Amino acid sequence: MRTEPLRTEFDFVLPRGYVDADGTMHREGTMRLATARDELLPLYDARVQDNPAFTTVVLLARVITRLGSVGRIDSQVVENMFASDVAFLQDLYRRVNAEGHTKAGVTCPSCSHGFTVDISGGRLGES
Repeated sequence: MRTEPLRTEFDFVLPRGYVDADGTMHREGTMRLATARDELLPLYDARVQDNPAFTTVVLLARVITRLGSVGRIDSQVVENMFASDVAFLQDLYRRVNAEGHTKAGVTCPSCSHGFTVDISGGRLGES
């Protein structure tokens, strides 16, 4: 029986893209699997204690390891992303950390045919 190696990093393409201070658009990135430490440390962050909704921002800033040519991913980068991109990253985080994959089952609205897509944003035909 052949087992696949543990995948710890997942490439993605943001639906809209992060626009930095210079106006450069960044869409392609990488997210790593979260550790227990990643999920615990935000609880000690004063911004999270003041506003628990900020947990998502702090957590995503810890697990996104690459975003285009952005030098350092921090909470300010995540705060300045479009809401649709943050929602995409939250879903990707949940899938890779809880389910271990980036696949989603979908159904064609025209013919009702069910199939699987990779939500990480790979090009058509790639897996």
